[in-house]
Amino acid sequence: MSNVLIVYGSTTGNTADIAEYLGGRLRAAGHVADVRDAADVSPDGLCEGRDVALFGCSAWGTDEVELQTDFEPLFEAFDRIGVKGVKTACFASGDSSFEHFCGAVDVIEARLNELGGIQILEGLKLDGNLSSNGSDVEDWANRLLAAL
Repeated sequence: MSNVLIVYGSTTGNTADIAEYLGGRLRAAGHVADVRDAADVSPDGLCEGRDVALFGCSAWGTDEVELQTDFEPLFEAFDRIGVKGVKTACFASGDSSFEHFCGAVDVIEARLNELGGIQILEGLKLDGNLSSNGSDVEDWANRLLAAL
């Protein structure tokens, strides 16, 4: 049984829906899953005592990736989250018409890797919401469970 933290930043609710779905799947498989909105967490030691940390963040931007508003302050303080040695994976929903489609996944993965996180799964990038991409999310959740 793994102790999993899921932190998300969501403006429209799409990324929040994915986070809640993943939390439910993990709990159903016997893991502890703590799903938290980035607006409600403190960066200091956030990942300490966790086996796995999942981060979900919507993003937009034409010239560069702009992280979701609530997630940005947490990301800026990632050096304080204590992710070294913790298994990590990232997810996002977005709009593929943007140049940096789900670019938050790439930006967050790179930073977590720099800080010593252990990426266990390629990031999930959804075009749209959970209901229109349910099979993709289910497949990713299955791969996540297998990686634990």
